[in-house]
Amino acid sequence: MKNYDIGFVVVGSLMTVVFLIIVNLITGPGYPWVIYPAFALILWIMGYYFIRKGKHKQLALFYSLLIILFLILTNHLNTPDYPWFLFAVYPILWWPILVFLGDKAAAMSTALIGSISIIIYYFILNMIFLPQYLWVIYPAFVVLWWPLSLYHVKRGTYFQYSIHASLLISLFFICVNVISSPGTIWAVYPIFCVLWWPLTMYYFVYKLEK
Repeated sequence: MKNYDIGFVVVGSLMTVVFLIIVNLITGPGYPWVIYPAFALILWIMGYYFIRKGKHKQLALFYSLLIILFLILTNHLNTPDYPWFLFAVYPILWWPILVFLGDKAAAMSTALIGSISIIIYYFILNMIFLPQYLWVIYPAFVVLWWPLSLYHVKRGTYFQYSIHASLLISLFFICVNVISSPGTIWAVYPIFCVLWWPLTMYYFVYKLEK
């Protein structure tokens, strides 16, 4: 029976897609909403096949490519005048990249290359689509946690991590303050709260040891 499992999945999914296409044409031929359940069924077929074969690298590659194609199609159907799919393409591609890297995915060099390249990618998009507002600081703030956390976890320097992380958070709030509302100095309030992190770490790491 197991030899026919994948065939059952494929045939059942194709029958479902055909049924949904007919329903789509009858109820609302003006918009192809069938692409959404069809996309989910295709993901199911591919996931079932590759996981059973133990081909996790191929699964990551095909899943990422399929998701990108789906986003491009959705973008074209709904908002063809604005290519928003570009904002999701590069991070999605890092899924198969990290899977194919294997043990090297946990290397510090990978984290640095990955975070810097992502920041550059979004900076280019920032300059193309909305140069009047530097929104790249938001994805930059997120991806910088990758090398920062990896560096300190590998060394077990958790107190230093709290200091550097607090500096990163403080710098982020200062940048947001300056870029978004330079007339009001509000960054000091979240920064004050963040400073309690290294202070408490100092107390529990050093003071309790004495």
